[in-house]
Amino acid sequence: MELFSAIVGDLVSRSLSFMIDRYLKAEPSVDDSLRRLHQLLLRIRTIVEEAEGRNVTNPGMICQLKVLREEMFRGYCVLDAFKYRTLRRDESRDEEEVSHSFALSRFNQAKRIRFSSSSSNTPPSIVVSMKDLQKMVSGLEDIIGDTKEFVVFLMSYPPSPLYRQPYSMHLYLDKCMFSRHMEREHVIAFLLSSSRDHDHLCAESVEVLPIVGPPQVGKSTLVENVCADERVRKHFSLILYYSAENLDAEKASSFSETCVTKHQNNDAVDGRLLVIMELVGDVDDKAWKKLCSSSPHPQGSKIIITSQSEEITRLGTTQALRLQQLQFEAFWYFFKVLVFGSTDPEEHPRLASMAMEMATELRGCFMCAHIAGALLRDNFTAQFWRRLLAFSREYKKYPFASSNCQDGTSTKDHPRHGWEIAKSKPAKYFLLRNSYQKALAQDDGPKITLADLLFGSVKRRGRFEVLVWKSYIPPYYSYISNCTLV
Repeated sequence: MELFSAIVGDLVSRSLSFMIDRYLKAEPSVDDSLRRLHQLLLRIRTIVEEAEGRNVTNPGMICQLKVLREEMFRGYCVLDAFKYRTLRRDESRDEEEVSHSFALSRFNQAKRIRFSSSSSNTPPSIVVSMKDLQKMVSGLEDIIGDTKEFVVFLMSYPPSPLYRQPYSMHLYLDKCMFSRHMEREHVIAFLLSSSRDHDHLCAESVEVLPIVGPPQVGKSTLVENVCADERVRKHFSLILYYSAENLDAEKASSFSETCVTKHQNNDAVDGRLLVIMELVGDVDDKAWKKLCSSSPHPQGSKIIITSQSEEITRLGTTQALRLQQLQFEAFWYFFKVLVFGSTDPEEHPRLASMAMEMATELRGCFMCAHIAGALLRDNFTAQFWRRLLAFSREYKKYPFASSNCQDGTSTKDHPRHGWEIAKSKPAKYFLLRNSYQKALAQDDGPKITLADLLFGSVKRRGRFEVLVWKSYIPPYYSYISNCTLV
């Protein structure tokens, strides 16, 4: 009997221990995981913003900063997607205010978010699972544990003159180059280097860096930002700028006459030149050789060519830099800041849910993000946000809705049809075509804006020019289209 009692006691003890262990090892609740993810993201964001506020030049630290920044974007995307996943179902009654042709689709709960391995041109689903949430928390905990040395080295770099406060972040992002820090340092390293590759079409004394990418991806902005760097300005005696559709023999003959002087350093004695060539298409080989041999280039001179055409990569003396549109996670972080400004998105979860849906429709387009962000920020009502979201959904389905911002690869100018969204039922339609970009003076350019068309405040008929968007960062391009009201 005593033996039986001992066996039963041992079994009970083992069962209790097993149950306690299972309880202690149980998966954390959704709220606990969300709270933990939020805490980890705050720590990583603090490190990233501190690093961005310092002139970090070490290539290894720049790579590590890139990883931290990307994981921060991914983490916030998972956090927001998980919080907003059920809010859209509660919006169905409100969506009745929008006309049937503008009805919004609900989330497909069977789909899950696609991360950076997917193309930014494919709009992701914005629903995540508990497994995604826990995996992100675990990954960020590992990353935080590996940042101690990074933070120590970071403190040795001097602060950058740029300073921003959390509540003015949208003003900072509206006037800065977003998420191109690694590319920027890559270009600067090329410009300040002294090595040469002699196997190319141009003169031996000139090194060439091609920068290629789709329209409006930020090629000109990147180069302009690099040229404004003090290290670059001190290194070259003269920085020249040339812009054309392409370079042929006729244009090569007048190249020096059409160049614009962007910067002149009178203190430099070596005479090094930096030539920036902004092209849309290709370069004729004969024209290129003629250009390179037309005048002597001092030792250490450099050329940067930007183009949408992959063909220019053959002119490089170093590997071409290819710019791609932002992945969705980074684009969502950027767009959310632009949309909400100094307002906390946590206070408006339903609006944040709609903003996240809209971000999937904009396909990583910077210009679209600025346009939509300004419209939403100035009209902070759920009714207007639903209409603009419906507009963005229907816009890409329209027969003429194909545009550079949508496909990100076409060099042709497709007509784009739009309509007034100020009212629930469209009363006016317009056609935009023959778009172009131009650096304009402060008061130059069209007075009618895209917002005027969308709000139905344009009274004139016929054809006229419309200011689609004006950039507030160098090179301060204005994007203009010819418009016809129908």
